[in-house]
Amino acid sequence: MWKNYSVSFIKKNRASSISIMVAVLIASLFLSFLCSAYYNGWIYEVERIVLEEGDWQGRIVGEIDNEDLNTIRNFPNVERVIVNEELSGEQETVVDVYFHNMRTIFQDMPLIISELGIEENAASYHLLLLSRFLIHDPQDEEPPLLITFYLIVLVIVSLSLVLIIHNSFAVSMHARIHQFGIFSSIGATPKQIRACLMQEAAVLCAGPILLGSLLGIAISYGVIQAVNVTAANVSGRHEAVWVYHPLIFVVTILVSVLTVLFSVWIPVKKLSRLTPLEAIRNTDGLQLKRKRNSRMLSLLFGMEGELAGNALKAQQKALRTSTLSLTLSFLGFAMILCFLSLSDISTRHTYFERYQDVWDVMVTVKDTKIEDFGRTEELRELEGVRDLIVYQKAVGVSPIPENWQSEELTALGGLRALVGATASDGEGTWLAKAPIVVLDDAGFIKYCEQIGVTSRLDGTVMLNQIWDSLNSNFRYPKYIPYVKENQETIVLQNTGKWEEITELPVLAYTREAPVLREEYDNYALVQFIPLSLWKKIAGQIEDVQADTYIRVLAGEEATLTELNALEEDISRLVGQEHEIVSENRIKEKISNDDMIKGFKLMIGAFCSLLAFIGLANVFSNALGFLNQRKREFAQYMSVGLTPAGMRKMFCIEALVIAGRPLLITLPLTAIFVAFAVTASHLEPKEFLVEAPVVPIAIFSVAIFCFVALAYYIGGKRLLRCDLIEALRNDSIV
Repeated sequence: MWKNYSVSFIKKNRASSISIMVAVLIASLFLSFLCSAYYNGWIYEVERIVLEEGDWQGRIVGEIDNEDLNTIRNFPNVERVIVNEELSGEQETVVDVYFHNMRTIFQDMPLIISELGIEENAASYHLLLLSRFLIHDPQDEEPPLLITFYLIVLVIVSLSLVLIIHNSFAVSMHARIHQFGIFSSIGATPKQIRACLMQEAAVLCAGPILLGSLLGIAISYGVIQAVNVTAANVSGRHEAVWVYHPLIFVVTILVSVLTVLFSVWIPVKKLSRLTPLEAIRNTDGLQLKRKRNSRMLSLLFGMEGELAGNALKAQQKALRTSTLSLTLSFLGFAMILCFLSLSDISTRHTYFERYQDVWDVMVTVKDTKIEDFGRTEELRELEGVRDLIVYQKAVGVSPIPENWQSEELTALGGLRALVGATASDGEGTWLAKAPIVVLDDAGFIKYCEQIGVTSRLDGTVMLNQIWDSLNSNFRYPKYIPYVKENQETIVLQNTGKWEEITELPVLAYTREAPVLREEYDNYALVQFIPLSLWKKIAGQIEDVQADTYIRVLAGEEATLTELNALEEDISRLVGQEHEIVSENRIKEKISNDDMIKGFKLMIGAFCSLLAFIGLANVFSNALGFLNQRKREFAQYMSVGLTPAGMRKMFCIEALVIAGRPLLITLPLTAIFVAFAVTASHLEPKEFLVEAPVVPIAIFSVAIFCFVALAYYIGGKRLLRCDLIEALRNDSIV
């Protein structure tokens, strides 16, 4: 009997059945697409980090022998240990450590270091890679939250998609409580009614769930291929390879099926609590009560406002799904737009605006020492070269006695207060990191002229500044003098060693670095030395980068064509003998802009999806809500409510339904923006200038328009029907 009834109901109510099938198809399609797209984006990000920085998880630097390596390998959670031959030197060994369970790395590494009996700072962590697995340093007060943010948005959108299915079933099932009350009165048990509804759900949803999941997979594949084609000319980008994990398919199907079961279970549970008489009396209209009044709406709109408010309160459970769905969609929409604006501001701050005037062409000469590079003068003579510096980088340390710290630094509490450092010898002397930048002789002489000191090739120019982290942030840093400018020499040592390597004359103390595309450690005492001096001390410095760099400035108004030609000339001259990687500023900017445009295009499509989800929910719920209220309005008209009064009620209800999600979302978005701006250390006024007000306003207007359209269509149908007949219509199908 119930099987025949289910088939009969589906056939005779095709519009309702089709709406449910379409809702399930759309929701499962988008769930499948979003999960697949997120998974592929995560895989691509991990691949990018591994290609650029390696796949190591923990790293130990020190005097490590075979016995120490065996100790590390025997640690329970260690998967494998690899000696990094490229970074290891004669005095120190660099070991990359991989773990079975990365989530315990911040507990395991200190134990390994303790077992080896070496200093704590010998251990380092691949923080960027670990963050992509949601693993953060417990000591880091501001861990990277990009993946966490994307995951939160994914969950919000997925919940909104799930509510599409729930909403479609809720509207359909609510209208049938009266029918099943009649069945219950003639002996049907809740179990039989539940079986009936489950059969309907299985028939209606099995196909759409499977088809939607497969279509989502196909669309995600197409999107990845489109991204590869769009970003084919972006320099330095590796091609994305579409991947799919069976677990994603299982999760998509499982979530869709559970949602359908949950949506069917709600009216069944409600029916089980009703007696047959109560179910029969539960007509499609609203069960209004005198105590349900709306003073605010009554005050603003009169009697129609009170009636609209009472109707909304009586149906608040039914409307809760629509409100939640639209709120989640709008919240995800607004958060992504605000996040994009913040990211754009941050990128400009940290790269293009900061370095746009310090380079035109950059060439990395692989595995070449600066003293072995002999093309410097030939490069300077190339047509179009306005300025050129060849340089190499190394790292040492320098002892800083407490009495050598600057007065400004001492006033802040010294290195102990500023960076949390402790004296290395227990007597007030700190070992400061001392990066060394070796400039070719001509470039060093020009740098000396730039800062106004006598040009000599037998000493170092010291960048005498340290970040005042107590009174400024990394976005807008303030610097103070690091040391007193009364020492004529500086001692350099190898990292982790106390024995003196060499003592260099200090030619000058300065707060002005040479024009290079380099970023220096905020707490380092940077040294700039000429090539002539470097040739004398190079063998004593262990931590030397293998590559040499060439920074070229072209003409003041150089075009892309001119920079491309200059880059080709440099590559032709240097590339004959060395392996090189070159880039030019304008091409890099164009590539970055293209990448951002493509990203914004994808995000725009994603935001449109969010808008579609929320508005579809509002439209279907508002339209279904009106169709269930024929008896209510028949009663209103029987006591004198005019069609104009009904239209006014519709307008008030539409205003409340559309306005409530906005009132909920805007404060939450403001809280998110305040948190993101604070975490990014940006000035609020910078964000306010570029805040995505227009898109959010358009979305807000679209909400009101769609809700108004739903009420217009539903109201028009309602006014056309025979309301008197609706009062006595008890048909089952």
